[in-house]
Amino acid sequence: MPSLSGSALVVGGNTLLSRILGFVRDLVIARAFGADAATDAFFVAFKIPNFLRRLFAEGAFAAALVPALEERRRHDGHAGLTRLVDELSGTLGLILLAFTALTVLCAPLLILLFAPGFVEQPAQRTLTIELLRLTLPYVLLISLTALAGAILNSHERFAIPAFTPALLNLAMVASAVLLAPHLERPIFALAWGVLLGGLAQLALQLPALARLGLLPRPRLALDSPVVRRILRRIGPALLGVSVVQLSLLLDTLLASFLTSGSISWLYYAERLMEFPLGLLAAALGVVILPRLTRGSGAASARRFSATLDWGLRWTLLLGLPAAVGLALLAEGLIATLFQSGAFTATDVTLAAQALSAYALGLLAFIAIKVLAPGCYARHDTRTPVRVALIALGTNLGLDLALMGPLGHTGLALATTLAALLNALLLLHALRRDGSYRPRPGWPALGAAVLGASLAMAGTLHWALGTLDWGALAPWDRAWHLGGAVLGGATLYVVLVLLAGVRPRHLAAPERRRPAD
Repeated sequence: MPSLSGSALVVGGNTLLSRILGFVRDLVIARAFGADAATDAFFVAFKIPNFLRRLFAEGAFAAALVPALEERRRHDGHAGLTRLVDELSGTLGLILLAFTALTVLCAPLLILLFAPGFVEQPAQRTLTIELLRLTLPYVLLISLTALAGAILNSHERFAIPAFTPALLNLAMVASAVLLAPHLERPIFALAWGVLLGGLAQLALQLPALARLGLLPRPRLALDSPVVRRILRRIGPALLGVSVVQLSLLLDTLLASFLTSGSISWLYYAERLMEFPLGLLAAALGVVILPRLTRGSGAASARRFSATLDWGLRWTLLLGLPAAVGLALLAEGLIATLFQSGAFTATDVTLAAQALSAYALGLLAFIAIKVLAPGCYARHDTRTPVRVALIALGTNLGLDLALMGPLGHTGLALATTLAALLNALLLLHALRRDGSYRPRPGWPALGAAVLGASLAMAGTLHWALGTLDWGALAPWDRAWHLGGAVLGGATLYVVLVLLAGVRPRHLAAPERRRPAD
């Protein structure tokens, strides 16, 4: 069995590659298409299937399936697991096919739901509907890909599912560069890239499943009690784990009422925020879930708590400095990656404001990805769903209160505040029922991380506070940004070590010494 730390490195490394390719994709889109009505239309059309991709690829689908798959394998062996995989693939495949066909037919209604502000803009609404009908089949492809990924994750085969998102980025970049110049409406190249990326992602999973002897032979089993129980769990699991993504989707909906470009500014800010979020949340949330579902009894309860504690310690150690750096370097990041003739200095400033607001909630965003699977691993669907509904209601209220005075930045800030509430309520629930008992050493770790992060923040502000990123040449921006990231990270690590934090304090549960 691979160690938690080793598995986290595998997932983190593959996710890092995907995120880098995602930045390449966004850079290509920003420089080729800018931030205008056409890109707003595509980002809305892409938001709906991409929203589902984030749910599935980043742990929500696995939260429902991995515990069920592990339970079937434990009780019925490989033969029982194979039968369940066949039944799930056939039943889910049929349901998803029908759902995809229905959404393609109802694309105009989806636009009313997700971008109601486009109703008063007939040309933009029509363009968005056409783009959406091209991207919606991706929902079927990524859902089946997520099923395959959950099977692989339940066997602790993390590399292929973690690498899979990179294929979507590659397909979209290739379509933007090679296909767009040949189309009358170039923005449609991006929609074709989404569809091709989905096909590639599903195809990548199949050889890995075959090597495990679990390549599905779809079988319809609507009357199977096990399949029906799993299907009933998927909805609550998706809601509980995906509250951050639902909040971001709500931002897009409300931004459609704001000035043109607001959706694009939020999109680019969200993409940069998701670099550390996807990297850390995937590496932590995905790898701990199979461990949380295993075993029973007192020893299993201790391992469960220790695994959650391990995930939360790394969340604090890496998440807080990442949030500080993201907030302080927001304008530098946006300018370096996206500023061009089409993406102006004004666009940079407005996108950076949203990024700074999102950065304040990064720690909470990551913690949710660790805490919610802890509930689902114990087959507790009520707690995360109740907490998610409270957070979403709070988010909507804050959105309506803040979007007037603060515009798109108010939407980002509302999402951050709702995420903080979500994480605190989940933590309280796990502490209250005794599932999670923090190990000793948290006060010292918290003081070290907070002190080092504040020192890093002060140093970066002193060094770069008066810098006009928009006035710099592209290579000068990159030079200053690279130096700031390297210097800030080095300073943080040195200060944390000087404060007494050592690797043994953060070792994965299976590798702790008794004395720790």
